[in-house]
Amino acid sequence: MPRNDEFVEEIHRANRIETVMGAYVQLQKRGRNYLCSCPFHSEKTPSCTVFPDTQTFYCFGCGAGGDVITFTMKAENLDFMEALRLLAQRSGIEMPSYSGSSQKSQLRTRIYEINRISANFFYENLIKGSDKSGLIYFAERKIAPQTIKKYGLGYAPDSWDTLVKFLNSKGYSDDEIISAWIGGRSQKTGNMFDMFRKRVMFPILDLRKNVIGFGGRVLDDSKPKYLNTAKTPVFDKGSNLFSLHFAKNTDSKKIILCEGYMDVIAVNQAGFENAVATLGTAITPEQARIISHYAEEVIIAYDSDGAGQKAAQKAINHFSDVGVRTTVLRMDGAKDPDEYIKKFGRDRFRMLLDKSYDANDFMLDKCENGLDLSTEMGRVEFLKRASTVLAGIGNRIEREIYISRTSKKCDIPVDVLKLHINGILQNSRKQQADNVWKETKSSVIRKNDDINPEAVKFPKEARAEENIIRFLLRHPEEYQDIQNRILPENFVTPFNKRVYAAILECIRNTGNFSVSMLAGNFTPDEMGRISGIDAKNRDLDINRQVVSDSAEVLRKAGVSGNDDLSIEEIQKILDSKRRL
Repeated sequence: MPRNDEFVEEIHRANRIETVMGAYVQLQKRGRNYLCSCPFHSEKTPSCTVFPDTQTFYCFGCGAGGDVITFTMKAENLDFMEALRLLAQRSGIEMPSYSGSSQKSQLRTRIYEINRISANFFYENLIKGSDKSGLIYFAERKIAPQTIKKYGLGYAPDSWDTLVKFLNSKGYSDDEIISAWIGGRSQKTGNMFDMFRKRVMFPILDLRKNVIGFGGRVLDDSKPKYLNTAKTPVFDKGSNLFSLHFAKNTDSKKIILCEGYMDVIAVNQAGFENAVATLGTAITPEQARIISHYAEEVIIAYDSDGAGQKAAQKAINHFSDVGVRTTVLRMDGAKDPDEYIKKFGRDRFRMLLDKSYDANDFMLDKCENGLDLSTEMGRVEFLKRASTVLAGIGNRIEREIYISRTSKKCDIPVDVLKLHINGILQNSRKQQADNVWKETKSSVIRKNDDINPEAVKFPKEARAEENIIRFLLRHPEEYQDIQNRILPENFVTPFNKRVYAAILECIRNTGNFSVSMLAGNFTPDEMGRISGIDAKNRDLDINRQVVSDSAEVLRKAGVSGNDDLSIEEIQKILDSKRRL
């Protein structure tokens, strides 16, 4: 891959890792470093550390790590050159021309362009097209013109291939249009067709305000009611949220989670920009994790029907897993936020938000469904259901309060209920411990290391190699002395050998070495391993003696490698010695 190291260094200077990561996660100052919940896996307790002195990050939970480029690649699902381009745009730096960008990168760029042109096509058709069905629909839903413009709402015409032909005229191939999921090809005729027809259109934007996909709603009773972009190289509906690009910029530490596009738009139009929605599916753990980066509390504003309430319970569990407090709207007199605002106004909706009730109350109330608590059978069944909810409350004081309240509701001694809940908790902890032990045994048996598989066979040598790499990362100015002590050829494991050789080359070619210089030569996962070599041993001193001892381990490993020689090879060595 072509590189311009001076440009890469300029990108690093202009994009401090704590500033860039701070736009994705909430950083907490811890001495010289920052701590945050890892943006790449779900966790309640923060395990990701940002190191300003080395301009790197490392998650002690999942092993993700690297520099600001690595982070951007992982966070935005970009390749190296795309991440450079994004960071250059962010800091107002002109991107040099590079040849030979990857085919994947080129396709992603083309899809972004196709989506942008398509969004504009839908919008223009809504505003200026001869078919006014879309405008009539939005007018009936009380959507203001400024809201239509703000969200770029549109209308897909009732035609077979108008948009496909329009995109073809702009130079986009059928295969590119299919990859963007804007068009498809008929299996019977082989002809291209528009994927969205006779639907009001909702563009879906990412945090950089790129159009990544669409949602389309029919205007009649035909099915499917909503059609959403399928997975593409730039879009995954389980990893994105509608209107998050607006919600993340608000001052509120709360996010309103709605069930659909129109609810979000109605709530936003009423003055609450901190509203988001999932994209045609129930909320996923990944979406809950993303929301946790921007909110300390989530207000669930799902429909009041059975399906909406069931989805709310699922959402509560996901947010509990990522440590986000959850409350639920009780919209008496309306089925959803859109209808509530139309009937009662924005001020009443604001009051409703302030009175949203705790998720535990919501879950316990649901335990009463279909039961008569005036009967013993009803109370017994309620206690069975409620016990699961009570045992799931992580905060001990909060759990005690709800246990006391539930015991009074069912007229049983609080100590009896508490003893029962403690038994459930003990069984749960035992089960968790058993699962951890099974996973530990399983991992010992597998002994997999996808990054450096040879390290399992040569643990002592791999550790010695990491010691040398760690010393070099901290003291690049001593590379000449280290190189004289041990060569890359002396390394036993291929990955560590590649890392060591790359570090030496970078130091030789530039005066100021940093881990960031390796980003273009290693994958994000490999960069995580390199960052971990230093991050996991930051508190341990390493000196030249450690390096000397480690080099000796590797030299001995090289000598002992003769044990694997064939009889013929050993004989050749002996013969050569005799000739000397």
